[in-house]
Amino acid sequence: MAIRHGRYRFLAAAILPGLALYAVFVLSPYAQAFYLALTDWSGVSGQVDYVGLANFRQLVSDPLFLAALRNNALMLLVVPAATIALGLLLATLVNFGGRGGSTMLSAVRGGEFYKTAYFFPQLLSLPIIAVLWQFVYHPNEGLLNGVLRAVGLDALARTWLGDPRLALWAVMAVLVWSSVGFYMVLFSAAMESIPRDVLEAAVLDGAGRLDTLRRVILPLVRDNVQVAFVYLGVLALDGFAVVQIMTVGPGGPDGSTEVIGLGLYRNAFTYGKFGYAAAMGVALFLLTLALAVVTMRAGRREPVELA
Repeated sequence: MAIRHGRYRFLAAAILPGLALYAVFVLSPYAQAFYLALTDWSGVSGQVDYVGLANFRQLVSDPLFLAALRNNALMLLVVPAATIALGLLLATLVNFGGRGGSTMLSAVRGGEFYKTAYFFPQLLSLPIIAVLWQFVYHPNEGLLNGVLRAVGLDALARTWLGDPRLALWAVMAVLVWSSVGFYMVLFSAAMESIPRDVLEAAVLDGAGRLDTLRRVILPLVRDNVQVAFVYLGVLALDGFAVVQIMTVGPGGPDGSTEVIGLGLYRNAFTYGKFGYAAAMGVALFLLTLALAVVTMRAGRREPVELA
């Protein structure tokens, strides 16, 4: 009995300090944010009035917040799908796109160089990437329009960040470009862990490249794809840094690149509506939590066992 109590005391001494730190630095800020969302706090005043759900009722009638919600929804559809598709394509080409050896088992020559090259954007912070692409999209001196004019495609040159129809798509292209290298390396590592005899059996059974990819490789890297979708979904629901730096306004033109994170920042630090901004933060938290739960439940399945 004494040994059992001593064990429990040891476990409590080891776990409770960590739980206390987690409660103070993680749970407490969440609780404060939920509380502030129910107030009209200005951020500087010591007076805080409880307003209940008034901030949330204002959200559903705020045209700028609704525009941000639509833009984030579009980003949620496009950014994860495009990034995962390109990451899988590049990982497959690097690992199984070689011409030598077996039909499906030969890696492309120089594969490690390609992985390093595609991973390079991960070495740059998102604000630096946003500044670089702001110059790329410049209507007069930008690289993109310069290349189009150099090859005789002047008619395709656009004010990419100044056109309401194109601005959000230009921002999403930057998010995909900055992320695809990481997920290419992630999927490539997952593909390299697939036992060679499984792929050889597929080849011996007469499966072509597409059949092997669809019926063997993709099911075995499904867990990695699921995790990637959650992380990319969080990125798409944020998008604050890129929009803040790249777009006019920011959030323009005409609110075409407005996102929830930008509205939260503007209401808190420009308008002094910290209570309303906290309500936006709570809404963003619930959307992110719902995304993670739905994705995990939708991807629930029996684990694939390799004999």
